[in-house]
Amino acid sequence: MILNKISLRARVFLNLIVLLGIILGGGLVMIWYTYSIEALFTNLIDKDVGALRAAGALELNLANQKGLVSFYFLDKDSKWLSQLNRYRRNFKTGLSKAKQYIFSDIDKGYIDQIESEYNSYLKIKDHVIELFMAQEKEAALKLNQDARLEFFKIMELLNQYKTFCEARINSAQNESRTQAERLRIIAVTAMSIAVILSVTLTVFFMTKILDPLRKLALETDRSGEWGKPGNEVMALSHQVRGIIKDMEKFALVGNLAAGVAHSIRNPLTSVKMRLFSLERNLELSLTQKEDFAVVSEEIRHIDTIVQNFLEFSRPPKLKMQMVSPSDIVDNALQLLRHRVEAYEVTITVNRQKKLPEILADPEQLKEVMVNLIVNACEAMVSGGSIMISEEEIERKDLSRILVLTLSDNGPGIPTSIQEKVFQPFFSCKEEGTGLGLTIAERIVTEHGGWLDLQSREGEGARFIINLPIAKGEQ
Repeated sequence: MILNKISLRARVFLNLIVLLGIILGGGLVMIWYTYSIEALFTNLIDKDVGALRAAGALELNLANQKGLVSFYFLDKDSKWLSQLNRYRRNFKTGLSKAKQYIFSDIDKGYIDQIESEYNSYLKIKDHVIELFMAQEKEAALKLNQDARLEFFKIMELLNQYKTFCEARINSAQNESRTQAERLRIIAVTAMSIAVILSVTLTVFFMTKILDPLRKLALETDRSGEWGKPGNEVMALSHQVRGIIKDMEKFALVGNLAAGVAHSIRNPLTSVKMRLFSLERNLELSLTQKEDFAVVSEEIRHIDTIVQNFLEFSRPPKLKMQMVSPSDIVDNALQLLRHRVEAYEVTITVNRQKKLPEILADPEQLKEVMVNLIVNACEAMVSGGSIMISEEEIERKDLSRILVLTLSDNGPGIPTSIQEKVFQPFFSCKEEGTGLGLTIAERIVTEHGGWLDLQSREGEGARFIINLPIAKGEQ
């Protein structure tokens, strides 16, 4: 109830404010998101820092192992070997901890190589101790030189791994700052654009919608009761309700007219049959025969009007089957053969090959062709010619359509009324119902196609029936 009392202008402005709030809120969320991304990068950096610290601890434990075997050689005190084992265990523990920070193949490569080299180093050192205990000092000293080289090799690997981690930390820090600053710039830009768009939208609503809506409400107010600003929607709603009521009345009248037309058709058929029987059984003079011919023609005209009206008000359902449009054209020409001759019109069919079959209602499409041919014949008062062309076309989207083109050399259709010829009850003929082309267009549309008109006054008319080929029919 409260919203009904709010004017349209107030509603529009309220919506704009809400829209602006949403956009600004979204921008603020984006800025918050940049900080979240920065935190994510920081987390990644922390992993690299952890890996760097683990590498430093490994380096320290390895350095502590240096010289302990030499000390044992000098005084043969077993405490040096105990310390060596302790540092070895620390190194193994540090190596396991370093593996927890592996998140790339490069990290894994470094750690695996360090572990492999350290295992080789341990084997050499253990062999050195064994030689010393066996009183083979010269061999032990010589092998110890190899162990020293292996030691420095591991130290170099650890140093390289630390350098790699430091470089990755610096790169991640720089990248996180760059991304965060970029997103903040985007957010600020988006909010600025949102403000500009909101202002533009407000001006647009004022000049292009609200003011014309107000004028329309004033023009449609027949009672003269509406004049208060801000009641555009209520006034238009009132007018629309009136239009709906009028349309309901028209629908009732239409149903009543359809029922009347159906009731007329039955006795009209009986009259036609009796008239035909009388014409055959009575000996009529020439004048009477002419009168009978006029009466028959007028009854046929009435029957056509009733038939068109019934088809317009209660369109029959399509009875789909596989049929070639070429066969439909032939059937229509066969049906109209004598009538076309009476109009002194010649019809030529341009057909390179028979069109493929499609799913369609042959009787309905035949009605379309009959309607177009009869209209063309009636337009050419002194006779003329009609060309019917058939072709299959592949469109740019690779879909295929069947095209039936009916061209005549009659007077053509003026440009000023071409948009009206498909409208119900519009006719250029005094005795026309104005429903023929309307029904024809509806039938083609129900088949998923479309009916086009091309004409210039004095140069004839061309009606083009476009029927799509479904994928399953190709």
